[in-house]
Amino acid sequence: MREYEETLTTVFIASGTPRMMARVMACLTLTDSGSLTAAELAQRLDVSPASVSKAVAFLESQGLVRRERPEGRRERYVVDDDIWHQSMMASALSTAQVAETSRQGVDVMGRGTPAATRLENVARYLDFISEAITRAAEQAREVLYTKPEQEQL
Repeated sequence: MREYEETLTTVFIASGTPRMMARVMACLTLTDSGSLTAAELAQRLDVSPASVSKAVAFLESQGLVRRERPEGRRERYVVDDDIWHQSMMASALSTAQVAETSRQGVDVMGRGTPAATRLENVARYLDFISEAITRAAEQAREVLYTKPEQEQL
């Protein structure tokens, strides 16, 4: 299991997630409950609580982890199926914002100039990508809640 956790962490890092954040994400993903306290994360990863706090704050800002505070209990950090959907939707929104900003640059750079043409092409491309991500995420959302069929022996 440790070897697989390292593999998953490496894949998260390769996709642009900083190392400590990737380790926290992998650790949370591989727990049956999908949630752990800061102390549990620090112990499992053999890191300081401050490192966990910083990693969770980053993951939370990216929409990859959410916090829960059961009554009278310590705060828990959670990765659940919907987190992946929310992350895809946040990615689509971010891409749409880059497209809009590129579109605004067309007039600033002077319509018809090479830079404006480039910005216009970028905006159209990113509009398409943003819409495709949104459409695909919505169409695939039910996959997150479907239990895999049991193999028949």
